[in-house]
Amino acid sequence: MTVNYADWVGRQESTTERIDARVVQAMAATLDWPAAPQAGTALPPGWQWLFFNPTVARSGLGTDGHPKRGGFLPPIELPRRMWAGSRLSYTGDLLVEGQATRASRIAKVENKVGKRGSLWFVTVEHTTSSQGRTCIVEEQDIVYREATPPSAAPAARPERFDGQAQWGRDVVPDTTLLFRYSALTFNGHRIHYDQAYARDEEGYPGLVVHGPLTATLLQQLALEQGGGRPLARFDFRGVNPLIAGRPFRLEGRDAGDGTLALWARGPDGELAMSATATFR
Repeated sequence: MTVNYADWVGRQESTTERIDARVVQAMAATLDWPAAPQAGTALPPGWQWLFFNPTVARSGLGTDGHPKRGGFLPPIELPRRMWAGSRLSYTGDLLVEGQATRASRIAKVENKVGKRGSLWFVTVEHTTSSQGRTCIVEEQDIVYREATPPSAAPAARPERFDGQAQWGRDVVPDTTLLFRYSALTFNGHRIHYDQAYARDEEGYPGLVVHGPLTATLLQQLALEQGGGRPLARFDFRGVNPLIAGRPFRLEGRDAGDGTLALWARGPDGELAMSATATFR
């Protein structure tokens, strides 16, 4: 029976939970922050991804560690799926220990053909609100890809990125960082903790650094350069994977008109993630 994935467009779900200070404290420890945001203060940008995640029973997971296909997201059978990027608008603060609701809607489902075969793109709109006001609106892109055959030729080495940074800092993504972030986000995707699976089933050279973790670090870098102003908008796109144990660099520059251009540069000089940030 052929499934019409377009039937999933417009589907909605909603989740309400408390912005638990214990989770916030654990994230601060994971990132080596000297102190965690306290109850009643603003949740840092990107930390909203610690919340509203599905708690699917282990029997309801697929072989990749994600929830089995179907349900809210369309049952696309391509085996590799990843969070490719997002476009976020910040209009208010989520407060630590406050109640918040995230309403989600499938906005678009598209099929394209790339160099390595068929691709499906699913765009999900998330609107997060608290105390009757909208705080975050996000368009999230999820990509489904075909498997990498074991006999496939190695991917071509990525080109070196020529972006000129005004500031930046190094990150060493060890396996403990990946383990803790997977636990905090209840993310069972095996590419982040199962070396054999990441290498032999999905074709990565090692454990993969979470895209939203890198995006969270880039948002923090933006805030450090923003003179204390809160973010108004942050857009990011994953380009090449970052691998555990291989240091990478967060960098950026002033792009003019109040916009910062940001990126993560991989250990071989390649562009791993690109982003832009503006302030309120």
